[in-house]
Amino acid sequence: MNKNNWADILIDSYIQFLIVEKGLSENSIAGYAHDIKEYLGFLNKKKINKVGEKDTSFILEYLIALQKAKLSPKTRERRVCAIKGFYKFFVQEKKLKSDPSKFIELPKKGLKLPDILSVSEIERLIKAPNIKTAKGLRDRAMLELLYAAGIRVSELIHIKVTNINMHACFIKVFGKGSKERVIPISLCAKKNIEKYLETARQKILKNKTSPYIFITGAGKPMTRQGFWKNLKKYTAMSGITKKITPHTFRHSFATHLVEGGADLRSVQIMLGHSDISTTQIYTHIASGRLKKIHTRFHPRG
Repeated sequence: MNKNNWADILIDSYIQFLIVEKGLSENSIAGYAHDIKEYLGFLNKKKINKVGEKDTSFILEYLIALQKAKLSPKTRERRVCAIKGFYKFFVQEKKLKSDPSKFIELPKKGLKLPDILSVSEIERLIKAPNIKTAKGLRDRAMLELLYAAGIRVSELIHIKVTNINMHACFIKVFGKGSKERVIPISLCAKKNIEKYLETARQKILKNKTSPYIFITGAGKPMTRQGFWKNLKKYTAMSGITKKITPHTFRHSFATHLVEGGADLRSVQIMLGHSDISTTQIYTHIASGRLKKIHTRFHPRG
């Protein structure tokens, strides 16, 4: 293999696999490509221009280098995941007989639980927009739907009018890797969306047209930055001091479902997680909150 382009050839073949077989999003693919490029660059500096079955020592050496560089446990974990997937791919392609990363463990790190909002805080935020205005009706409908369906903000802003079934109370979204999922929504969300569609959307559009539900005065779909700016404004209006992002609604949605007794598999499907281990973090959050409640209210807590 040519010493000048060997890394690019390996990365290209792996990216093709991620696109065709895994159907990952552009951001995920770019992240994997970057992490693998960094690793292969490390090998290149050691005058190594191939990958092989005996690379375990090189992988460990690379992880030590990452730790010395003071990269966060989260970043190091991501790099290990990328490397393990990379080697696994070449074993599947029968380019390698065995996987040298098989017994490499992920860096140990404490479980960082995401911040969530209480039900009353969610209600205060949802009620913050001024619904006497067209944009206020739009913003309330967006906040209501974000919490009702637990979707990502990138999914929220790309929902089209044809993606929502008001009669059945379901919406269709396209998540990471363009994976489609259908999610039930609450009656409160339905009511707010209907009011927005009936009385406010066309006022915002004026004489323009758009396939998207949530639009700006220019007739374009709301951007993530625009929504985040509005969220910060409504957070301040609500008097909530927690650090809130659009993703906080998603975390709150999942935690409140688990606390209410929803099974983890159902929550996984609604969130669109490919691996249930990702969803399991919400059991930790719920357990922690329940423990505080028990300690506070139990006679012998």
